[in-house]
Amino acid sequence: MAEPTIFRCPGCGYVYDEAQGDDHEGYPPGKRFAELPDDFVCPDCAVRYKEDFEAVA
Repeated sequence: MAEPTIFRCPGCGYVYDEAQGDDHEGYPPGKRFAELPDDFVCPDCAVRYKEDFEAVA
């Protein structure tokens, strides 16, 4: 299995770390970014869509 990756919203800088997940949004640690819903939007700015996020690690 590949190392967890970090994805960043280019609009506001929100970071989704696959290793940490996002408990507040209901995503457990280890939840892959690819497994997030297709209609996922940035939980901080709600402007950027899943395809806009950039892998940073």
